[in-house]
Amino acid sequence: MRARIVTSPDAARLRTWDALVAATPGTDVNQLSAWARVRASVGYGAVYVFADEGDHLVGGAQVLVRRLSLGLRLSYLPSGPVVAADVEDRAGVVAVLADALTRLARPGRPLFVQPPDDAEDCSRALLARGFRTSHAGISPAGSLRLDLTRSEDELRAGLGRRLRYWTTKWPERGVCVRRGGPDDVALLAELMAHTARHQGYQPLPGSYVETFFRELAPAGHAVLFIGEVRGRPVAADLLTGCGGVIKGRLGGFDRSGEASKLSVPGATRWEAIRWAKRQGYRWFDFGGIDTGMLVDLLAGATANEDAWPSADRAKLSFGGRPYAYPPAVELIRPRLLSSGYDSLRGTDRGSRLLDVLSQRMRGASVRVVGSQPRPRPK
Repeated sequence: MRARIVTSPDAARLRTWDALVAATPGTDVNQLSAWARVRASVGYGAVYVFADEGDHLVGGAQVLVRRLSLGLRLSYLPSGPVVAADVEDRAGVVAVLADALTRLARPGRPLFVQPPDDAEDCSRALLARGFRTSHAGISPAGSLRLDLTRSEDELRAGLGRRLRYWTTKWPERGVCVRRGGPDDVALLAELMAHTARHQGYQPLPGSYVETFFRELAPAGHAVLFIGEVRGRPVAADLLTGCGGVIKGRLGGFDRSGEASKLSVPGATRWEAIRWAKRQGYRWFDFGGIDTGMLVDLLAGATANEDAWPSADRAKLSFGGRPYAYPPAVELIRPRLLSSGYDSLRGTDRGSRLLDVLSQRMRGASVRVVGSQPRPRPK
């Protein structure tokens, strides 16, 4: 068994890699080669680590890379490394991949890693090789998840009281939800801009949203739902699916007119849940929640605390349960660079700057006004 670092894999190799990612439970679209093309639109490159046993690909990682000033290069591995589900020696695959990722994180080239679902063994292997637990916020610490093996009646019973009421009222109030297509992507971007203005953050550029849909939708890894009131589109919900998990990614809502009183985003998300169940997905992931809220929920808190972001509180009404992702890790060398990073994060101003940078790094919208984020638990 061996692992190699590859900068320019051929098309056949990438097809094999994509097939492995799609077939492995708990993976994410951000390990598909299409995601590298999405991120290339905003200045990222990709480097691959492939682990082979004989002629058989048994694991790997798609590492996103961004070049900075002064010769620095920032590397981010989201939802990786990936180990094929059918391997007999998972520990051996994890070990060779961890060795290769450690080599990849050369001095001046920090590497941040968020392992995929249930891959705590990857976090442990990297920690044993000099990585440390990361608090950079390059990915959410966890999410809310809905078990789609339950019947639709059970899923409906798990909704909050208000949403459960609306499931019987939407049709008579003129609310309907339809699948969106390429012609609706501009509408999605427009509705995202509405939400950005309302909540006070900078929206993703329309060109990025178009690339996102164009690269992922044709192979079935992205699906768009449009919520309408009497034929007028007012809400959009873009989700991605991979490895048995469908995840909320991008959305928007125009609150003007009667739409503000009809819970149209709830209708759109409910229809997405029903569709995902029919398609055979195992889990519905609501796309990440505030770290403090996650800690509270895992400790048994159930009240809608004021400290929880309103957008995340709304996700609770669908009946999902808290789910913690495996610990993120990082390797920053040399020690001088690591110390400088720690010093910057130790100040309020530096921490806010790094938070903005980490959001931009993972492609999230960036808040520009409003309340300060809740401090992360140590």
